[in-house]
Amino acid sequence: MVVLQDRPLVPLSAWLNNALGDCTASGRTLQLVTPLDSRLSLPLRTAASGNEMQWVVRNGDGYYEGLTGRPLKWNGTTFVPVPEARDYAPGFTTRPTARIGSQLTLVYRTRHGPEGDLGGPVERLLQLLTGKPPGALGAAEPLEHPWRADRFTEYARGRSTARLIVGGDGPRPAQAICDFTAGAGGVVAEVSTVTVGYMPEDPPPLQHLPTLVGALAADQTVASLFVQVTPGRADLTTEPRWTGAPAPVALAVAGTVSGPNGLPGQQVGPPRAPLTFFPLGDGRSADGWQRHSILMQHLQSA
Repeated sequence: MVVLQDRPLVPLSAWLNNALGDCTASGRTLQLVTPLDSRLSLPLRTAASGNEMQWVVRNGDGYYEGLTGRPLKWNGTTFVPVPEARDYAPGFTTRPTARIGSQLTLVYRTRHGPEGDLGGPVERLLQLLTGKPPGALGAAEPLEHPWRADRFTEYARGRSTARLIVGGDGPRPAQAICDFTAGAGGVVAEVSTVTVGYMPEDPPPLQHLPTLVGALAADQTVASLFVQVTPGRADLTTEPRWTGAPAPVALAVAGTVSGPNGLPGQQVGPPRAPLTFFPLGDGRSADGWQRHSILMQHLQSA
């Protein structure tokens, strides 16, 4: 399915969300075509990172993939890679139109029982990161409901799989994308991504992460939490231009766990529900990915 959107900011509207669902159900890819000066909202950019959607950017007479810079061409039916292309499309390497700050991303995994509230972890984490509870929720943009944990839980428990968007209400842009999968016996698995935007002069307070993760563990049960920093706009929107690669900061896992040689862990959280916090990097250096790989191999073999 090819969809044209000629607007400065393209959100994950209800119409686009339904079109994505139709494409997923029928095994198709949605190709979203925008001009060079368009941006994607964070929920739509997340969809474009998967297999169900591809962001196609029109620049003059040419096209390219908005998240990778790979040149594309129209073959009469669909957009396909240009086989002879050996470099990024010119538009992808042009200077971003806004100042590039930092996007702090935290991905947590947890499992919920057959009964009870599902909104506790995302509500607590947004409150810890922004100083305020969430402001709104919905399945598409604009978010149509004010934040209510019971409404959040009702929506997520009523489906075999569900994705909900939660908007922050603090001084910095913040959003969460929460994915739920129903299992046997009413158990619900959750994988959620919380992202907060920071201006260049206001970097993320990475030194406080162990305290923050410990405070989360004191109130909520999480199996793991991964933290990374990505260069990007503080408003959490994405331009079709290269702004820099993400770099890992830390990984926390449930329980008291020993790390590999050279990667000691720090115990955070209460004794009844401890987490082991492993620092991986400063959020700027790609060397952290090597430490992440070593740590993951160690944890999987333990």
